[in-house]
Amino acid sequence: MEPIKPTGCCGADAELHQITDEEKQNEHNEHNEQKDQKMKRVAWGIFGIALWFVLYKQLLPFSHWFAYSLLGLAPGSHFGEAVQFFVYDSPKVMMLLLLIVFAVGIVRSFFTPEKTRSLLAGKREVTGNIMAASLGIVTPFCSCSAVPLFIGFVQAGVPLGVTLSFLIAAPMVNEVALVLLYGLLGWKIAGLYLVTGLAVAIVSGWIIGRFNMESSIEDWVREIRAGEQLDMDTQLTWTDRIEQGKEAVRDIVGKVWPYVIAGIGVGAAIHGYVPEDFMAAVMGKDAWWSVPGAVLVGIPMYSNAAGIVPIVEALLGKGAALGTVLAFMMSVIALSLPEMVILRKVLKPKLIGVFIAVVGGGILLTGFLFNMII
Repeated sequence: MEPIKPTGCCGADAELHQITDEEKQNEHNEHNEQKDQKMKRVAWGIFGIALWFVLYKQLLPFSHWFAYSLLGLAPGSHFGEAVQFFVYDSPKVMMLLLLIVFAVGIVRSFFTPEKTRSLLAGKREVTGNIMAASLGIVTPFCSCSAVPLFIGFVQAGVPLGVTLSFLIAAPMVNEVALVLLYGLLGWKIAGLYLVTGLAVAIVSGWIIGRFNMESSIEDWVREIRAGEQLDMDTQLTWTDRIEQGKEAVRDIVGKVWPYVIAGIGVGAAIHGYVPEDFMAAVMGKDAWWSVPGAVLVGIPMYSNAAGIVPIVEALLGKGAALGTVLAFMMSVIALSLPEMVILRKVLKPKLIGVFIAVVGGGILLTGFLFNMII
């Protein structure tokens, strides 16, 4: 007979201890591996940012070399200045877009439509208008999202005026516009645009809220019953948030780059061929009709902030008044015909008319005010 092997608790404890040690070692190795991966990501991030700044600083001398040395164009000529402007601004704007959209994509991973609705639901007017306009800057929504967002806000009990403050600020005062204005024209103009855009969104929403026009919301929107809220407590890792930043770059930059190139092309033509005295006469301070004219011209246009900012840069460079240019930019982004068509799905014509009148009045006031004080 074979000897009976001991099966007492001592043998089991030894085996359990061995398994526990192996698990601890595996956890330790996995922790070290994750730490190494984080360090590599940080190192690559620092390298990428440093490379970005080095390349960014070389854009201006490269554009001069390309236009005047490589192509042999005459400095100061119309075509030469247009080419130099295009070669300089195209990579400059795209590099700014890539950097800021990635960063804001990470910031936006902390917001969801449900979380935004919950922050605004139950807020009184004024406080709600201010919060809504401020959230409109950092949340990932544009005029294309107007219908589903409007329905969700109505379901959540957000007041009409507060909802419209959000829907005005979201497309008009967005991170792309602010960063491009800062990169191309400096922090003063970017700050002015931020303050005036927020003021227009807050005051317009508050005024519309005073009219008590809830009955002008389409009936089918008010009849929709509120559905269940999605889980807002989903925890994302920083790896997930970085992936969302990359996805934002692929999505946003992939959609707006044709508008960017088209806008820079128009800006280059203005920069190279439009005489300064002509632009000063048409869009200058002395022409009282320039502000309403700029708004009327801007409304039928369809563009986004990324496409319109290079045109703004060229107009200002040619002597156009700041108030007139800001009014033009705001009307293109906040009162475009495509946005009105989208909003018509949820708002009755009467409320659409009030919306255009109030927002347009705020834009006109902004234009006249800045032309007087600057």
